[in-house]
Amino acid sequence: MAAITMRLPVARKPVGPSAPRGGEKHLVAPGDTITTDTGYMRGHGTYVEEEKLIASVAGAVERVNKLVCVKALKTRYNGEVGDIVVGRITEVQQKRWKVETNSRLDSVLLLSSMNLPGGELRRRSAEDELAMRDYLQEGDLISAEVQSVFSDGAVSLHTRSLKYGKLGQGVLVQVSPSLVKRQKTHFHDLPCGASVILGNNGFIWIYPTPEQKDEEAGGFTTNLEPVPLSDREVISRLRNCVVALVTQQLMLFDTSILYCYEASLPHQIKDILKPEVMEEIVLETRQRLLDLEG
Repeated sequence: MAAITMRLPVARKPVGPSAPRGGEKHLVAPGDTITTDTGYMRGHGTYVEEEKLIASVAGAVERVNKLVCVKALKTRYNGEVGDIVVGRITEVQQKRWKVETNSRLDSVLLLSSMNLPGGELRRRSAEDELAMRDYLQEGDLISAEVQSVFSDGAVSLHTRSLKYGKLGQGVLVQVSPSLVKRQKTHFHDLPCGASVILGNNGFIWIYPTPEQKDEEAGGFTTNLEPVPLSDREVISRLRNCVVALVTQQLMLFDTSILYCYEASLPHQIKDILKPEVMEEIVLETRQRLLDLEG
């Protein structure tokens, strides 16, 4: 017989305010009036009716000077130039790969927009076209940067830096893009022994921290050595922590993930996903973030 876990209700611990000080978000539903002031400009997620600015999507109101827009809480990824993304190759075409990046349309990675093995700089030849599957094939995961956004919203990617390229051993977690905090860098080597790539498109890649950076491969060789049990446990714990933060609608960035990891250490990895444990460690994480800001 399968084991059954039974849990009794427990009293919740008192905790401070759940949102950052001074950072209360104004949440609206479709049809809610945001403002009746005619001095504001209409942004994404809003429309004007009877001189009222009204929300067309459910989300958080954002104001930049006189421009008002609503950022949807659950949405597909809308690419912006310079974003770091994690994607999966879906198709190999002539001189390009199609990549699934959690957006409405498939993204494109051109053969001319990637590093050749060894970081070689030259024009791409017919031989390179024939060898495209040697670099990337269907199902491969890559990290890349958004190079441009087309008029229909499709995204063009590039991997012209050695920090981008094919991803090897690790775990992929898919979350809402609205929960990934924009930062100067989205590549983090955490002190717990693993690294994360926080894709702006909501794809989170957790992998063992490499002992040395391989500069010769141009980002297209993967290490397939067995991962030690200790590293796998750290990666599994981080994965469950990310799921817990997302379930409790807390923003994902290096500090929040690390605090959640530290708060989860008294619990077994599989127990992190129990609702009351999840709530406890996320409350502790939220409180530490508030103390940090205070």
